[in-house]
Amino acid sequence: MDAAEHQRPQPGQRLLPFDNYDLGDKYQKGFLNTRVGNKDELLRGVAILHANGINVVQDIVLNHNDGAGSANGSGGQDPAAWEDYSTSKYKNFRYVSYATPATDETAANYLARNGRFSKNWQNFNPNPGNNSTSGDWNQILFGPDISYYSGSYGQSSNATFNPAQSADYMRNKNREWLIWYKKQVGFDGVRLDAVKHFPDFATEDFLYNLQSSAGWANGGATMFAVGEWVGSSGQMDGWVANVQNRAGTFDFSLRNGLYSIVSGGGNFDLGSLPGYQQGTRVVNIGGTYVHRTVPFVNNHDTFRPQVDATGNYTGWNTGSELAPHIDPFDPRLSPTYAAALALDGSPQIFFEDLFNVGNTGKRYSHSPKSTVDLPVRADLENLIWCHQNLHFKDGAYKVRWQAADHLVIERSTKAIIGINDNFSAWQNSTVSCDFAPGTVLKDYSGANGTATVTVSASQTVAINTPPCNGTAASGRRGYSVWAPTGIGTNYVKTARTTTQEWELADDLGDKDSRSLGQGGQLPAASTAVRKAGRIYVASGKTISYVLYPTDATRSLSVAVVNSAGTVVSSLTGTGTLTGSYTTPAEGWYTLRANNASTTNPAQRCFIKATYMPPAVVTGTMTGRRDALAPAATPEALVDEVSVFPNPTTSERIDLVLQSGRQQNATVRLHDLTGRLVHEETVRLYPGSNEVRLAVKRPWSRACTSSRYPSSKSAANWPCDSISQRPLG
Repeated sequence: MDAAEHQRPQPGQRLLPFDNYDLGDKYQKGFLNTRVGNKDELLRGVAILHANGINVVQDIVLNHNDGAGSANGSGGQDPAAWEDYSTSKYKNFRYVSYATPATDETAANYLARNGRFSKNWQNFNPNPGNNSTSGDWNQILFGPDISYYSGSYGQSSNATFNPAQSADYMRNKNREWLIWYKKQVGFDGVRLDAVKHFPDFATEDFLYNLQSSAGWANGGATMFAVGEWVGSSGQMDGWVANVQNRAGTFDFSLRNGLYSIVSGGGNFDLGSLPGYQQGTRVVNIGGTYVHRTVPFVNNHDTFRPQVDATGNYTGWNTGSELAPHIDPFDPRLSPTYAAALALDGSPQIFFEDLFNVGNTGKRYSHSPKSTVDLPVRADLENLIWCHQNLHFKDGAYKVRWQAADHLVIERSTKAIIGINDNFSAWQNSTVSCDFAPGTVLKDYSGANGTATVTVSASQTVAINTPPCNGTAASGRRGYSVWAPTGIGTNYVKTARTTTQEWELADDLGDKDSRSLGQGGQLPAASTAVRKAGRIYVASGKTISYVLYPTDATRSLSVAVVNSAGTVVSSLTGTGTLTGSYTTPAEGWYTLRANNASTTNPAQRCFIKATYMPPAVVTGTMTGRRDALAPAATPEALVDEVSVFPNPTTSERIDLVLQSGRQQNATVRLHDLTGRLVHEETVRLYPGSNEVRLAVKRPWSRACTSSRYPSSKSAANWPCDSISQRPLG
């Protein structure tokens, strides 16, 4: 499950990367936190998932960047950039660092920032090394479109921090970033966004290095990886082959069939569903069968609801859906998920399908620990239990029955799954199976109550599957799951520690007082302390920590500090320093380092920690403060929102909300004559919000929000924007 799905962009918005190395530890763009909190909270979240035996799959965007410029856009434009008719030449990317914090939001300050992985217009399409904006790999869709060709490098025409670049700049730098990212966060697999839109050779390079060249953080050949390729089965299989089977794809071909189950209203030929699957689904890697393909029912690109102030559904933004949504309140949601979990692959469960946040009024204010605030759809909960505890994927996949209203799949000697899309009629079919004669099977869905069936001497068995109207026992809709009697909960998610590594360097982190104050290399001729980061550790658990110097001849100190500021463990010496500390109480512990002598030169260093957090977050968990705060008045919103580019011919706008409160705003777009050409409501989050408006050229030069007072002239809020249907 994509951890970002729960706080996905609102309709018309996308979460686009600005600074690859900012995980919520830098104060830039007028804010600190990302939408999942600050960096400390992000790393704690990963560790807590591991403590519950859950792997973390990181969503990674490698096709585009966006948001060039300071909090008000200053410094983002390079007048020398080649025109792409989309981004208004906003292609100067400069970042806050420990050495260069954001002391103001002027162009001069922005263009002098020396944070790692700065980018210039030549790194994006079009450029002298790739003068093209056509075709899947080059077209401008979501922001400055990254060019991974060897000759796509150069310098800014107006930045003061302007290091020379060399061939393969973006490919090399993204490879370095991904290895850093995996070590820093400690994630277990990757979901790669929009892989159709950048070269396969770059993807294969990145995957190989995450799997085999990340040192202690290597994911290995079986590391979970999935690419978002929207296309036919053959196209998806072709991409999988081009990346040498290092990743699978989301099975959009199968998803077409799953959607037809719902949209067909019972008239879809359910027996045809297996034929919708992509071909390359399971890969044998050294004797291990890896389920690469990902069946799914909904995802953040197919699911674009319109919501009211509390987050309840009021309609659908179908024009911005990558493929038509499946309403989670539809009675045929259950059989679609039964099919997705029964067929080959590693199925995805969409947050808003499993948890009801569509009509509870609790979208923005629920406690993640409250089943009242966050009710679970019982059918999906049951299907997940069956998939895990009956071990579907350990059994060979066999289609046992195909009829218009009844599809029966066996996971050999593990389970038999019946799927029925008829609204009112039960389906009963006698099918062959691999279970031994005399095996007694029961329906673990509960739809058939306590009834059992016995496998015949000829290894056949009758599968009875309920309709979708919810009249079956337990209220089950459209599926049954048969397996030998006597199976209880046996799927154990083994708790495990997390290892994360911080790098202390001047081009990382931030020393601004509004930041986390992390990063910075050990300064020359000084014993001043540099803070690497914080970890949240359970009581009575051991922190194992290691300091790696870049100059092994100099004496350094590394320390663990508790929340009261007391050093509880430390080491001093040359070379690699390895220590441990057992915590007396649950809480935050800070990792830091310093030179042990004032005669030392400056140097970078690395601190790695392995630790175990509590399995459950301690204390009350409610919605974030910015989600619960009362909405701003119109006058307040004017003062808190800036719009850029301003003016522009761009196909997108950025609305930067300086306040700490989420709030809705209605954006109205007018053409040059003052005619209203588009209106939509978006939800603004603290910081930068990219908005693409569904209008066609020629577009306007002015944009006003209904939340703005009428005394504000439309000319004071110019913005040119055009929305594009997101592509895989």
